[in-house]
Amino acid sequence: MQFTFLDDILSLEGNRISARKRVDPKEPYLADHFPGFPILPGVLMLETMVQAARHLCESQGSGPVVVGQVRAVKYGAMVKPGHALRVEVNIEEGEDSGTYLCRGTGFVEGGPNDGDTAISGRFTMRPVQVLNAAHAAKQEAETTCS
Repeated sequence: MQFTFLDDILSLEGNRISARKRVDPKEPYLADHFPGFPILPGVLMLETMVQAARHLCESQGSGPVVVGQVRAVKYGAMVKPGHALRVEVNIEEGEDSGTYLCRGTGFVEGGPNDGDTAISGRFTMRPVQVLNAAHAAKQEAETTCS
């Protein structure tokens, strides 16, 4: 199952993308995060930046990519229902291995916090690695708790 959080690609130029995720008051996760004070969860802010980065990397001619490592993530202003998260992601460096170092920032659109930073951080996007069955079974055995 795939969840798409990008509602709009606002711009895509060179090594930079700007995209938007609107927070609909009817989204089911808002009922639990937090009852009586719903806000966009931080992990979904990060996923919105990652989806924008995936779109950017693949527009560069890259094959499918997934998030590799996440570093230096900072959260700031809250994104509430009826508002939006506008993310801007830059590819700072590409490697021969197909890995991209990205820097992203998310801003609140709407309400009293309009323009405030909601999330910022650095992360890598790396090529999807398909494992053969034997390697996958070995990896699962090594990571499964007994």
